[in-house]
Amino acid sequence: MSKARQALFISVLGVLALLAGVLPMAAQEGKLKVRANPREAYLFVDGQAMRDARGAVRLSSGQHKVMLYNYGYKPAEREVSITAGKTTTIDVTLDPIPGTVNGPWGAVTIEGVNRNAVLLNGKTPEYFVGHGDEFNHEWWWKQELIVPAGTHQITVRSGDKEVWSGSVNVPANQRVVIDAHKSGVRKTVPWPRGEQLKSLPPFKAGEASATVAVMPVSAQFSAGPGQINCGESAKLNWSSTGAVENEISDVGKVAASGEQTVQPKQSTTYTLTASGPGGKATPSATVNVNSGIQASVSISPAEIRYHRKGDKVLEQGSATVSWSASGADSASVDPFGSVPASGTRTVQASPRKTDQGPVDETLTYTLRASNACGGSETRTATLHIAGMIEPAISIQETTMLESRLAMNSVYFPTALPSKQDSNGGLVMSQQRSLTELATGFKRYLEARPEAHLIIQAHADQRGSKEYNQALSERRSERVKQFLVDQGVSAGALETVAYGSEQNLNEAEVKQLVEQNPNLTADDRKKLMKNWRAIVLANNRRVDVTLSTTKQQSTRFFPFNAEDFKELMREHAAAAKKK
Repeated sequence: MSKARQALFISVLGVLALLAGVLPMAAQEGKLKVRANPREAYLFVDGQAMRDARGAVRLSSGQHKVMLYNYGYKPAEREVSITAGKTTTIDVTLDPIPGTVNGPWGAVTIEGVNRNAVLLNGKTPEYFVGHGDEFNHEWWWKQELIVPAGTHQITVRSGDKEVWSGSVNVPANQRVVIDAHKSGVRKTVPWPRGEQLKSLPPFKAGEASATVAVMPVSAQFSAGPGQINCGESAKLNWSSTGAVENEISDVGKVAASGEQTVQPKQSTTYTLTASGPGGKATPSATVNVNSGIQASVSISPAEIRYHRKGDKVLEQGSATVSWSASGADSASVDPFGSVPASGTRTVQASPRKTDQGPVDETLTYTLRASNACGGSETRTATLHIAGMIEPAISIQETTMLESRLAMNSVYFPTALPSKQDSNGGLVMSQQRSLTELATGFKRYLEARPEAHLIIQAHADQRGSKEYNQALSERRSERVKQFLVDQGVSAGALETVAYGSEQNLNEAEVKQLVEQNPNLTADDRKKLMKNWRAIVLANNRRVDVTLSTTKQQSTRFFPFNAEDFKELMREHAAAAKKK
């Protein structure tokens, strides 16, 4: 067999296989033909938008829920049984809804949706107002959707899919043109005919024209009597026009008009939500319920004393809280929680404050009482706690420690600590300085346990940004670890690494050199001979700030330290950072 014949043979086999799959499916389908009045009615099957009711549609065999909608008419619903291979025909006549529609209004033109269903201000078939072919032009033969002026949600559906959906503002006497397949709202233009129209029927159709005038939703709602006692009833009355859904809060879905007896347990505002293609109306009515509770709460005495020194409480007064809630089913006293309707409880002075200083706090005790009819009362009483919390050490010693903690900044040799030796870099003079800091800070924490040290590390400008950042991080961690090794809690230490982002400039370094009390005029003159190295050395440092006083370490380079040359010496690692 030639290659051409082989290819033809394979193609024929493919077509036969396709038909073998399609034909069984087609054999399980039947047709539904609807003869509707009016002829423009639209067909929904099992909630899916099908098409206008002219012609037949294919459906799977079995039971289906068929719904016909035409704006301005009452919808019709049928249960239909479809038989495979046969056509089922039904005749449906929709009843018109009497009345006319008045403005102010605007018009909507929808382009590019053919006979897809158009829903207004809702997603379910009840919000159907027409199909795309009824609203697609504003020529001599009008095909238009006229809506109340305002903002509307338009949804175009085909089957169970949304073709387009969007919020559209329709000004009075303006026409909004929507391109459902491209830009949405394409333009808004004057619609002078809107000013000339007085009233319109909800639906009007001709051979090549269709006008749907959507009625704005309105509703009336009342409750009587508006004031009742616990256990009495009130009656809700309502009516709505233009709505396809009506729901009352705390009641549920209701008919378009009616009455309902309610027995609220508390003052309640009922809201009727009437929704339809023309929008939404939400009138409310309130039923007030009388429910009385006699409530009181008091504290005696109104002020108590508290005195603590270090961890030892020297004085802790007490008071009695008394309350009563006559007529209440439940009661609570904050901070006690649930309590009987009346009672007493003894409380001791326990201030929220934990740091040293004067105690001057007001505690509030709140009684909340309620009953089954919605009655509620809230009463409060206050208790004043006065006294003092003193540190275990004296205020004078605390002040002295703060002064001693105003140490000098810590300096590092070039490029240290290195990645290979993260524990290096702290020369002996700087270790002694940090040891003294750790001793004073641990004692200071006894007076001010909330205090912490902020360790701020820097690197000189040589090297890349990434290198300097990593180097300054190693320096901050080195100082932190040294202090931890001396017994300082890691939780009292905070590290910050700046890299070379906050370097001191030459003018700032010069000012520090001039202010350094440990240098003579001759010393300062000698330093100028190696000025660049001095500027770099001043930026290889760690500053330390005490959180409670915000005082920062003094930035005087240790020119007189015995290991000054070590701090100034260029290490081999320095070459790598340049």
